[in-house]
Amino acid sequence: MKVARDTVLENAWSRTENRFDVRRIREDFPILKRRVHGRPLVYLDNAATSQKPQVVIDALTRYYAEENSNIHRGVHFLSEQATNAYESARAKARDFINAKEAREIIFVRGTTEGINLVAQSYGGKFVRKGDEIVISAMEHHSNIVPWQMLCEQVGAKLRVIPINPEGELLVDEYKAVLNKRTKLVSVAHVSNALGTINPVKEIIEIAHAWNVPVLVDGAQAAPHLTVDVQDLDCDFYAFSGHKLYGPTGIGILYGKERWLEAMPPYQGGGDMISLVTFEKTHYNVLPFKFEAGTPHIAGGIGLGSAIDYLRAIGMDAIAAHERELLAYGTTALSAIKGLRIIGTAKEKAGVISFVLDGAHPHDIGTILDQQGVAIRAGHHCAMPVMQRFALPATARASFAMYNTQEEIDLLVEAIDKVIEVFG
Repeated sequence: MKVARDTVLENAWSRTENRFDVRRIREDFPILKRRVHGRPLVYLDNAATSQKPQVVIDALTRYYAEENSNIHRGVHFLSEQATNAYESARAKARDFINAKEAREIIFVRGTTEGINLVAQSYGGKFVRKGDEIVISAMEHHSNIVPWQMLCEQVGAKLRVIPINPEGELLVDEYKAVLNKRTKLVSVAHVSNALGTINPVKEIIEIAHAWNVPVLVDGAQAAPHLTVDVQDLDCDFYAFSGHKLYGPTGIGILYGKERWLEAMPPYQGGGDMISLVTFEKTHYNVLPFKFEAGTPHIAGGIGLGSAIDYLRAIGMDAIAAHERELLAYGTTALSAIKGLRIIGTAKEKAGVISFVLDGAHPHDIGTILDQQGVAIRAGHHCAMPVMQRFALPATARASFAMYNTQEEIDLLVEAIDKVIEVFG
């Protein structure tokens, strides 16, 4: 493990000296050397999932080859080694988002499970008939459906903050929605369909004035922005490992200790108990109270390695590079006749959703794929956003730290091919 970590730090020093050396970074991602349909891969589907650096791949291989064992309950060497690596990853996640305590970091399968955990555990205890949950009109289905399910279960009501034509939340409308029946606000930090960066700190301050807790869906923010949960003062924050250059099937739910202590377990089974009799079960302490059964051990360790990698490069440097990509891409795509960008908020992350006259987004995605360019086409698990803009779907290019302006040029060339076909 030390060798891989030293390599990451050495590379980070080189990147710092070169003021973010994207060419050097690309060398760390083996899949970027692939060719697709005889062309170099241009991977612009990072909002769906990111590619993995070699250090993450090595961490997964090392666990299965050298450390494979169950954790927490074993007394033998391999179990102790795996436990230390897994709990080290929890500490890295705590540092990454600046949580106060490691026990506020819950390992989950991803953002979706994190939100469902809060909906069922917090919601099951604190939300009653006639209460209200507030979300926004730009949410991913994962931040809509769990709240709809909760509302159906208890007789609560879902309230929705509208957005303007640029894809920005209407804060005054949000203020008007809050009332004494509001029990929780749950909003995206960054919209996966529009790229909008929401003013979550302001949203949280407004909700806290009503003593209402706030959950932030950080799936699209954590890989691209510096996240400080203490500065935001959010009550819950969820993000996924696979968008953060880590493995699939692993993620983090942060929760303030006072809420997590008050909430009942989400699932029952091993590791979330301290004592079981047929008469009564005593639950384990945080964070284990919410981690029933054998976890995705390799995934947790791999996520820790991804966090090491990102922190070595620096989140501010990554964000600056991606802002340049967004500006370049917005200018380049805006110059294409018949192309319209959907989502033009003043504050955006590296997502450009667009439509093109005469071409369905799925056809755009198919033709781009033949040119080696991978984008996403569809509703992006955000159907209400599509309905807001009266669209069946959009094509979406989303950027990561390893993307380049030259790749955006190739995207433009591939869109020209679409225009030739449908022109």
